[in-house]
Amino acid sequence: MYTNSIFRRTPCLSFCLLFKIGQSEVYLISPDTKKIALEKNFKEISFCSQGIRHVDHFGFICRECSGGGSGGFHFVCYVFQCTNEALVDEIMMTLKQAFTVAAVQQTAKAPAQLCEGCPLQGLHKLCERIEGMNSSKTKLELQKHLTTLTNQEQAMIFEEVQKLRPRNEQRENELIISFLRCLYEEKQKEHSHTGEPKQTLQVAAENIGSELPPSASRFRLDSLKNRAKRSLTESLESILSRGNKARGLQDHSSSVDLDSSTSSTLSNTSKELSMGDKEALPISESSFKLLGSSDDLSSDSESHLAEESALLSPQQAFRRRANTLSHFPVECPTPPEPAQSSPGVSQRKLMRYHSVSTEMPHERKDFESKANHLGDTDGTPVKTRRHSWRQQIFLRVATPQKACDSPSRYEDYSELGELPPRSPLEPVCEDGPFGPVQEEKKRTSRELRELWKKAILQQILLLRMEKENQKLQASENDLLNKRLKLDYEEITPCLKEVTAVWEKMLSTPGRSKIKFDMEKVHSAVGQGVPRHHRGEIWKFLAEQFHLKHPFPSKQQPKDVPYKELLKKLTSQQHAILIDLGRTFPTHPYFSAQLGAGQLSLYNILKAYSLLDQEVGYCQGLSFVAGILLLHMSEEEAFKMLKFLMFDMGLRKQYRPDMIILQIQMYQLSRLLHDYHRDLYNHLEEQEIGPSLYAAPWFLTVFASQFPLGFVARVFDMIFLQGSEVIFKVALSLLGSHKPLILQHENLETIVDFIKNTLPNLGLVQMEKTISQVFEMDIAKQLQAYEVEYHVLQEELIDSSPLSDNQRMDKLEKTNSSLRKQNLDLLEQLQVANARIQSLEATVENLLSSERKLKQAALALEAERSALLQTVEELRRQSTPPSTPEPDRTQLPPTGD
Repeated sequence: MYTNSIFRRTPCLSFCLLFKIGQSEVYLISPDTKKIALEKNFKEISFCSQGIRHVDHFGFICRECSGGGSGGFHFVCYVFQCTNEALVDEIMMTLKQAFTVAAVQQTAKAPAQLCEGCPLQGLHKLCERIEGMNSSKTKLELQKHLTTLTNQEQAMIFEEVQKLRPRNEQRENELIISFLRCLYEEKQKEHSHTGEPKQTLQVAAENIGSELPPSASRFRLDSLKNRAKRSLTESLESILSRGNKARGLQDHSSSVDLDSSTSSTLSNTSKELSMGDKEALPISESSFKLLGSSDDLSSDSESHLAEESALLSPQQAFRRRANTLSHFPVECPTPPEPAQSSPGVSQRKLMRYHSVSTEMPHERKDFESKANHLGDTDGTPVKTRRHSWRQQIFLRVATPQKACDSPSRYEDYSELGELPPRSPLEPVCEDGPFGPVQEEKKRTSRELRELWKKAILQQILLLRMEKENQKLQASENDLLNKRLKLDYEEITPCLKEVTAVWEKMLSTPGRSKIKFDMEKVHSAVGQGVPRHHRGEIWKFLAEQFHLKHPFPSKQQPKDVPYKELLKKLTSQQHAILIDLGRTFPTHPYFSAQLGAGQLSLYNILKAYSLLDQEVGYCQGLSFVAGILLLHMSEEEAFKMLKFLMFDMGLRKQYRPDMIILQIQMYQLSRLLHDYHRDLYNHLEEQEIGPSLYAAPWFLTVFASQFPLGFVARVFDMIFLQGSEVIFKVALSLLGSHKPLILQHENLETIVDFIKNTLPNLGLVQMEKTISQVFEMDIAKQLQAYEVEYHVLQEELIDSSPLSDNQRMDKLEKTNSSLRKQNLDLLEQLQVANARIQSLEATVENLLSSERKLKQAALALEAERSALLQTVEELRRQSTPPSTPEPDRTQLPPTGD
């Protein structure tokens, strides 16, 4: 089929997109923005195909509406690239199945009713006939089809094709098809399908009141308003288009009795309203009576209306309305003269305002009193004419003026009654049917500059207001999301005093570099964690762990930014998408399919699968990430997931070999054997191993079966004490429900109780379990049980009577496990060596600092002794030497 299509390739996006195929539509979803980038219904898709040269591409052609409100449409081709060819094959197969199912369902709902006389149906049959033909046969078939058209249509198509001068037969065929399509689309607009009676717009408008129920009165009123607006718009465009042609004298023979035409239209509109629910439109009826459309008509108008009504057929409720041209009261029915004015007064100009008010004219009493008052002031009898509401609107929008800002703009037309106030916007002066007038005085450059500055300031203010509104909207959305995330019941209500303690610790400046008293932190966690601060408290506990253990026990992954990971593709995408709907399906944040919650969870799991290639993605990991996502942002949740996996030791249980999970099941059995021997014996008698009920507890950290409030408290303790908390919680749950478990005597009832009844424990029991966990210490037992497991495994391999091949396989497996252990020990050794080197470097730095301090102390002592000596010398110099006083008793000698 020949179509004028627009081929559009999707732009290269920095983030990967999800392609979702629904029951009747396809979606292209952006996990980054949490929005739908593209949505297409199956009805809009006309063709879908996989790439021939580039097999990792596929695309489809869609019909889209053209812009500008023209009502047309065009075809757009969207092309997408996938990771590999297998994914494209899967998408194409899924699309085919979806299209087939949708077509079957649509056919079952409503069988297709084709109209054989439709022009576009004929074009469709023509395209089916020429599909696959070569250019010559296609041209011959098109020429046969053109003979079915009229001579005028054939000539038109021939002329249009010859104007474009096609270079070959294929191009000529394409042009003929395009012109046939345009021709048939125009015919389709006037076509009535088989079995449908032909109805004109007038008849449809007449029957609209009778077809709709009384509750649809507002719809009828809106339809009347829209019809009036369209009529008024057409009239104004007709007037303005002949504004330049209407200058000078106007012939009396071409004048139209506007009152008659408008009043007849208004009368017919009143008839249409009377056919519907009259009680539904009391305002409109009163408004029509107020305008005096039937009582205030002149004798000429009445006679003209009678003649028009006699010519109309009974089936027509409307006659075609005349162009709405407004003219003003005159003293005699002489042809209108060109506007005469004194030399000092310029001709009036037709004014067009930017906004049109839909206010109705005032009441008739005020209208008549105003007209009588103005007639008396003039002293000459003026023939007062009543104007319909259409004319009043027109006179308000486009009224001849002396000047744009003249104070006497309505002085010659005061007999029209008191018009509504004009629009506050500046009018646009144009040449009207009464001739051009003197142009307004142009604004100076300074005035234009001032106006431009004001406009820029207004635009800046609008942009600022828009930004503030966006910020407010974003903050409001964040609050709503936070409230939606924390929609779970807290098992330990946090007291105000405890909340104040947490807020004080969280608000400490530079807290990431300050070591807090862990006993105080442990006590605060035991007393409770406020729900709205839980995410921040988890980050605080992670910071304290890093300060306490500056050298990680395991090798950390590469520090790749989260946004960089989102740009990549993962091989685990299919498994992640399947588990999204299974993760917290009843929680409102995750319940929406591919909603904001599921897309954020998808981003976290995808990023981690790319970061940790060994683990990738494992079932149960989505629950851990989901709990983190409920209490913090997406990127922060990803960082905390890395902390739990690498620093808290959860990563080892998600490895593909699941050896660590087997060790954990053995450790739990040994704990039951040591702490609850009777419960252990009862479960062993029924051959119930911990893997039947405890594996989901470890893989999902109790999140898949237990209430969210309880799971959040478990995460509080994991961030504080590590992964051994899972053993403590499991042991406490089984021990506290031991009497109830012992009452069941078979495997099915015991497993059902542990899986379904046990998670629905009350708040008191939950709090009791948490309190027991804080008091338990099983770290040494867990280490001993792990060593015991490896020893028993080696003994079993050595003592089992196996064949050489089986023994070889066992040895290879054991060898591989030992290699992994050796690698782990080597990593620990490297970390220990690095720590020793760091400590040695620290000691050397301290020793050098000590030597420097000793030297500085000696220098200070020497300086002190020197200063003391200087002080002593100064004291000696400041004290004067003592001289003997003369003896006053001895008289000096006297001369003769």
